[in-house]
Amino acid sequence: MTDSPVPPGEASDSAEQFEVRLQKRARMLEQGVAPYPVSVGVTTTISDVRAKYPELEPEQATGESVGVAGRIVHMRVTGKLAFVSLQGGSGERLQAMISFGEVGEESYESLKDLVDLGDHLFVEGEVIASKRGELSIMASTWALASKALMPLPNLHSELNEETRVRQRYLDLIVRDQARETVRQRAGVNSSLRATFEGHGYLEVETPMLQTLHGGATARPFVTHSNAFSTDLYLRIAPELFLKRAVVGGLERVFEINRNFRNEGADSTHSPEFSMLEAYQAYGDYEQMADLTQEMIQNAAMAIAGSHTVTWADGSDHDLGGTWDRLSLYESLSEASGTKITPETDMVTLEKMAKAVGIEVAQPTHGKLVEELWEHFVIDSLTTPTFVMDYPVDTSPLVREHRSRPGVVEKWDLYVRGFELATGYSELIDPVIQRERFVEQARLGAKGDEEAMRVDEDFLRALEHGMPPSGGMGMGIDRLMMALTGLGIRETVLFPLVK
Repeated sequence: MTDSPVPPGEASDSAEQFEVRLQKRARMLEQGVAPYPVSVGVTTTISDVRAKYPELEPEQATGESVGVAGRIVHMRVTGKLAFVSLQGGSGERLQAMISFGEVGEESYESLKDLVDLGDHLFVEGEVIASKRGELSIMASTWALASKALMPLPNLHSELNEETRVRQRYLDLIVRDQARETVRQRAGVNSSLRATFEGHGYLEVETPMLQTLHGGATARPFVTHSNAFSTDLYLRIAPELFLKRAVVGGLERVFEINRNFRNEGADSTHSPEFSMLEAYQAYGDYEQMADLTQEMIQNAAMAIAGSHTVTWADGSDHDLGGTWDRLSLYESLSEASGTKITPETDMVTLEKMAKAVGIEVAQPTHGKLVEELWEHFVIDSLTTPTFVMDYPVDTSPLVREHRSRPGVVEKWDLYVRGFELATGYSELIDPVIQRERFVEQARLGAKGDEEAMRVDEDFLRALEHGMPPSGGMGMGIDRLMMALTGLGIRETVLFPLVK
């Protein structure tokens, strides 16, 4: 027997089972039986068998022999007949009936001696219905496909959230919703790509390791390249490289990939997250809002068959129709009872913020306006809403509004009370972009760790001429939250936890 230690932190009964199962593994090896064979004779899946034979009469035989495999989630041995419930990757289950008479005494005794709940089992035999009418395989032979050394959790009680997050593999084994969320996420990503394809977009990939962090105001992760003897940043956004692609003549591009921001983690934020960004030459922020609404509504159709989605708590939410577009300054003025404009002075804004308990580190006009807006307005948004036209100083990569001085052509989309997506009419003037970068650098010099750097290579690209463009970005994790009602740790397959 091996000297493998009991995994730390397991309860005593699990530790005992671990040792017992190790001994069974050792006996198998002594008998020349592989506890982890290279392959078994699978010919079909549990799902396919159930789909092919949806209804059989009790004790009906099909005459078809199949080889299937699955994880044992229930096992009952009664004399000379064992009933084994096998679960496939889709979560569907199929009963295997293993009898003394069919497989012989040696094989049947080995089943009782060596097989446990949680093992992966292969069975080959005829598809039949049991006396009670349950679809089954009457096994002519069986084999272990993989020996589980740790027992399954209790399948009759809920896993706590901590276990679900830290041991997602257990969550996927025992909980239908966990598997369904993974499938839904795959369906959402496929739908997003299909929508982009329908609009002539090209999917591209841009660097995750960057010499300068940019494309958003966020605190980066820093790493080091031994090959180049230099520090690098894990990207906080793909924006500046996607814009380089537009400069190069790729007029409609998008990317779905990972971003990393060295910031706090809560119910709507994760340090590592999946991000969608897209850029369209000769478009603007209004067109990107139209596209974003279409993408989200198509994603709802892909997983719910309707623009009305049902959240995990059972409530229904309508994402259909044309979504409202709300002015940030006008909605703040109305909700606060004080007229706020891009010309409102800092003294007035700071006084308002202090009165409602808002504190902003290194306050600027834009930061105060956005914090006040979140305080006074955000809770009133009950349906998907595009909040339009933001302060210049909080949007260094965005074009100034074509007719409203002091604001930029930017929207944030709010769904479920949180920001789901953002869209711009992109700033393409390299002179103004340099001025914005320099102002960001000044903020960085004053201690703002989220401020952008002056990116000379990006400015050089802009100096070669970028066409008028619209852009948008959306977190895939947050999109899943909006469609399912789940928290961010439930929508991420393997979330980062302490």
